[in-house]
Amino acid sequence: MVHPASGFRGTRAGVTAGSGSSLQPNDDHGSPLPRIRVSYWCAKGHETQPVFLKLPEVQIPAVWDCRRCGGPASRDGQAAAVEDGFEDGYKTHLEYVKERRSGQDAEDVLAGALEKLRARGVLSDELLRDT
Repeated sequence: MVHPASGFRGTRAGVTAGSGSSLQPNDDHGSPLPRIRVSYWCAKGHETQPVFLKLPEVQIPAVWDCRRCGGPASRDGQAAAVEDGFEDGYKTHLEYVKERRSGQDAEDVLAGALEKLRARGVLSDELLRDT
């Protein structure tokens, strides 16, 4: 909800040029703003076609996120093929754990957890035997 004193006002999708507020009961809505559909292709070959206001070519983004796989998509398809996946520094939980702990630390933590389970009677030694 927008605060009534806020300088930001919401508008409806499809607002036309010169129509003023789109929520006023006017029958004169002006002419629709010119729009263009631009094609982008990702490295996997997916095509995304967002719609933009008709702007100068330099103002239309060169790269867009693919709607199917989320990878970067470019207008020519070649630049996206060169880029390999996400470069935003995303790491999985396991990667963060591996940064914090060595292999020996992991073995020690596992051994301690197994001892606690054995002490509580939850885990028997028979379950740990190699078959």
